[in-house]
Amino acid sequence: MIIKAIQKINPKASVTVRGSDINTCTFEWLNGTTPISKSDIEAKMVEVQAEYDANQYQRDRATAYPTIQDQLDMQYWDNINGTTTWEDAIAKVKADNPK
Repeated sequence: MIIKAIQKINPKASVTVRGSDINTCTFEWLNGTTPISKSDIEAKMVEVQAEYDANQYQRDRATAYPTIQDQLDMQYWDNINGTTTWEDAIAKVKADNPK
C-alpha cells in the first residue's frame, strides 16, 4: 500500500521501498524524484485504504458474476426462448452486493 500511496501523490515517482511497514521501511528515491515525507505518505495511505474499503462491492460482484461464456450463453438462449435468465442473474448479483 505504500507504493500505491506514493503513486497517488506523484504518479511519476520512481522509488524503491524496502519493507512493508511505513515506520520501519526505507526509501530510495530514483531518477531525480523529489522525496515525499513519511507523514504525507501515511496520510495518503489512509485515503487509499478508505477507497479500497469503499469499493468492496466491486470485488464481491466480480467474483459473483457468471463467466463471460455463461453470460453469452444465457443471452443467446434468452433471445431464442424469450426469457430473462441473463438479466435475472445480473440483477441478483447486484442485489446481493449493493453499492
